[in-house]
Amino acid sequence: MKLHEIKPAEGSRHTRKRVGRGIGSGNGKTAGRGHKGQNARSGGGVRPGFEGGQNPLYRRLPKRGFTNPNRKVYAVINLDRLNQFEEGTVVTPELLLEVGVIKNARDGVKILGNGELNVKLTVQAQKFSQSAVEKIEALGGKTEVI
Repeated sequence: MKLHEIKPAEGSRHTRKRVGRGIGSGNGKTAGRGHKGQNARSGGGVRPGFEGGQNPLYRRLPKRGFTNPNRKVYAVINLDRLNQFEEGTVVTPELLLEVGVIKNARDGVKILGNGELNVKLTVQAQKFSQSAVEKIEALGGKTEVI
């Protein structure tokens, strides 16, 4: 195979349809749009979801739920992610952001107890699960709610 022999995959390229170019083309006169009506006009057609005047599906179905304006979104981290820090480090949300453990801490950080912790740390966060507190303190570390 040489560079000048390469062809595109079968069916991947289409020639542009040239409408309104005479009777012999098969798309002359009305350009494949039929005679009159909404779809024959320029800018014609109906919006997505329009059902010809019938009550559309999105209006037939009931509305459900609501968005709680007071909802808190915490960045969640498991204990095993904290093993990358050295012994005696004070782990803060700012440090976690800087190192790239979390992407953003909108309403704060919550530490969960999944996995094993192998280093003694002082961890500062907005929330802790009970199992996380037990595992951190079992190693002689501290938890501080900020």
